Amino acid sequence: MSLRLYNTLSRRKEDFQPIDPALVRVYACGPTVYDHLHIGNGRMLIVFDLLFRLLRHVYGPDHVRYIRNITDVDDKINARAAARGIDIRVLTDEMTAIFHEDAAAIGCLPPTLEPRATEHINEMIVIIERLVASGNAYVAADSDGCAHVLFDVPSMADYGQLSKRPLDEMIAGARVEVADYKKSPMDFVLWKPSAAYEPGWDSPWGRGRPGWHIECSAMSWKYLGETFDIHGGGLDLVFPHHENEIAQTRCAFGHQVMANYWMHNGYLQVEGEKMSKSLGNFVTIHELLHSDKFGGRCWPGEVLRLAMLRTHYRQPIDFTVKGLEEAEKTLLEWRRAVDEAEAQAPSEDFVDALADDLNTPRAISELHALKARRPGALLGGLELLGIDLKALALDGGGLRADVREDEVEALVAAREAARAARNWAESDRLRKEIDAMGIVLKDNKDGTTTWGPKP
Repeated sequence: MSLRLYNTLSRRKEDFQPIDPALVRVYACGPTVYDHLHIGNGRMLIVFDLLFRLLRHVYGPDHVRYIRNITDVDDKINARAAARGIDIRVLTDEMTAIFHEDAAAIGCLPPTLEPRATEHINEMIVIIERLVASGNAYVAADSDGCAHVLFDVPSMADYGQLSKRPLDEMIAGARVEVADYKKSPMDFVLWKPSAAYEPGWDSPWGRGRPGWHIECSAMSWKYLGETFDIHGGGLDLVFPHHENEIAQTRCAFGHQVMANYWMHNGYLQVEGEKMSKSLGNFVTIHELLHSDKFGGRCWPGEVLRLAMLRTHYRQPIDFTVKGLEEAEKTLLEWRRAVDEAEAQAPSEDFVDALADDLNTPRAISELHALKARRPGALLGGLELLGIDLKALALDGGGLRADVREDEVEALVAAREAARAARNWAESDRLRKEIDAMGIVLKDNKDGTTTWGPKP
C-alpha cells in the first residue's frame, strides 16, 4: 500500500518512506498543562492519533514510536499556580490527569511515550551548550546582569524554510520578546534567568529555566534521534515554534533536516467565528463531555471525534452544534446497521482513502457504502478511525433501542407540516409524543428542525 502525506516543508503531497520501516518515528507537540484544553487542541490530538493508528495498521503496532510531550514549565503555568497558591507540580499533575481523561474520552490512544519537559532539563542544557560552541547561540546579560542565552538567527543561512515567510513577517512574529540585549530582533530565547519565586534549575549560565522551543528539540532527540520521520502539530505552530525547533536541532547536530515530513492540522472556528473567551464561544473538551454549555447538552466522545474527522485535517473546520448532531445521527444509524456483527478487517477502499493523506471525508463515504452490505467491515473501519461504535452510550446520549429513526423522522415531518399550517395544537401534541420517545428537538433559525437523543 502506498502511503502519501502532505509535507509542509515541501508544500506538496509525497510518498512516505520511513528512515527505518522497522521503527517509524513520530513526534507531535503536546499540551501546556495549566488549564483545560480547548476543542482546537482536541482536533490536533485526534488528527495525530489517527496518524498513529494508521501507521500501526501499515507497519505493525510494535514498529511505530509516537512521542507526544507534556509542557510543564511555562510562564502561564507559573502565573496560574501563583494565583491559586500552589506548587507548579501540583497544578501540572492535576491538569495532566484531566487531559488524559479527555484524550481517552475522544478515542485517543496513549502515545508510546509522553515525556515531561521538567524531566529533560539536562538534555536541553546539552543542546544549548552545543549551539553556543558552534556560534549559533550567544550569552547576553540584561540590565540586572542576569545571563540569557539566545539563538543567533542570522547565523543560520536558510532559517525560515518551513514557514517560508518574508523577513519582515518573521521579524514581526519574533517581536513577542523585545529586549535590548538581543543582537537581532528575531533571536529567540534558549535559556533565561529565574527569580527566587520562579521555578529554576542550575545551569552553566546560572539558575534559570528553558525557553519554550528548546523543550521539543531535547525530547525528540532523546527518544527519536537527531533526525526522524514525522513531526506534527497545529498550523499555528509552524512559526515560530516549529521553525525554531528546526533551527536548534539542525545547528546542534549538523543535519540538513530535523524531520523528513512535517504535518499540520488546520484552524478551528466555533459557529462561524474565531474561538475567543471575549466572544463567549471558547469551549473546552471537558465542557463538551461533561456540561451543557454547547448545544444545551453533553456530547459523547465518539460524536466529537466523528464531527472532527468529517473535515479533512488540513482544511479549516467550523465546529457547530449542527455538525455534532449530524455526527451523532450518523453513528446511531451505523450502530443499528451493525446489530450483532463482529468486526472484520477494514475494506481496502477505506484504508486507501486514509493512506491518501488521511482523507477522512472519503473514508467516511466508504463506510456509508459498507453499512448495508458489509457491517463487519464497517465496524473494522470505525475501529481504525478510533471509534468504538458498540461503546456509544445509547441511554442518555443515544437513541433508545425501541425507537426507530424512520418513525422519528415521520413525526418530525408531521410536526413541521402542522407548524406550516399554523396548527399549533397538533404541533404541540406531536412535540410531546416525540419528547416521550426520548428525543429533543431544535427549531433552527433557517426554519429547519433537527433532533437527537436526550442527554
